[in-house]
Amino acid sequence: MKKVALGCTGLSINPLVFGTLPLGPLQASLSPEQGGRLIRYALERGVNLLDTAELYQTYPHIRAALKGFSGECLIASKTHANTAEAARDHVERALTELGVERLDIVHLHGARVADPFVERPEVIETLIRMKEEGKIAHVGLSSHFVSAMLKSVRHPEIEIVHPLINRTGMGIIDGTREEMAAAIAACAAAGKGVYAMKALAGGNLISTARESLRFVLGLAGVHGIALGMLSEAEVDGNLALFQEGRADEALWNTLEGRRRKLTIMEAFCKGCGACVPACTNDALALVDGKAQVDDDACILCGYCGAACPEFMIRVV
Repeated sequence: MKKVALGCTGLSINPLVFGTLPLGPLQASLSPEQGGRLIRYALERGVNLLDTAELYQTYPHIRAALKGFSGECLIASKTHANTAEAARDHVERALTELGVERLDIVHLHGARVADPFVERPEVIETLIRMKEEGKIAHVGLSSHFVSAMLKSVRHPEIEIVHPLINRTGMGIIDGTREEMAAAIAACAAAGKGVYAMKALAGGNLISTARESLRFVLGLAGVHGIALGMLSEAEVDGNLALFQEGRADEALWNTLEGRRRKLTIMEAFCKGCGACVPACTNDALALVDGKAQVDDDACILCGYCGAACPEFMIRVV
């Protein structure tokens, strides 16, 4: 199984990173046993980096997958904390719930933080301190901002970055696809490990998944891509594509032709209403302060997802 060096961290990863967000209660709501079986299936086939976060609530799924597993498994988590105390609590909870003594990567979960080095310095300092304590191996930064990626180049304490990038540029907050690609290349040139997120734009690019994944895989400096997967067929298809460049036509026609559904992560919807006027079919409305979708009227165009400032609307 082909692995690539994750920057200068000393870690080597399968370029296919298992993104665990869709397994949990924010999306598919698989039980820990169900999600654990799928993660284990991927691990046994050579995937060796799992991406999770305090917010995802998927630690039980990972713990179930690792029960009795003797192969290599790296775990990357994230903290969205705004204070040093909360950051420490998040890391300690991850260690306890996962049943491990050290996390391989912990990112500052800064999707909407333009300058984490100014806005959350105490969180970064806490992660560095916990690295010194042996509870974290590598400190990272997850962001939707081009500016945050560029700033990280000047901060050697950030060893790994997890940037948003996709073929259409959807979800990049402060720049274009080309600008984010340039920032990614700069991070890699500085020795940082880079694994990308939202290569399928939260599900909006499923119908062109092969083209969209190959685009991100081909970008300078990208060492891997975190993908949410909900079936063994997805694991198999993605592994063949990532490892061999091979895409079985029948399988991918099925994967790209799946019946999709608009999902709003209501737990994080702030009721701003930005998605409502973006809908061309009047399928969205604010109900009790949360966005709700009329499935019968929705045409799955994805325009609302592009308008959501929190990136909490997905076509899955």
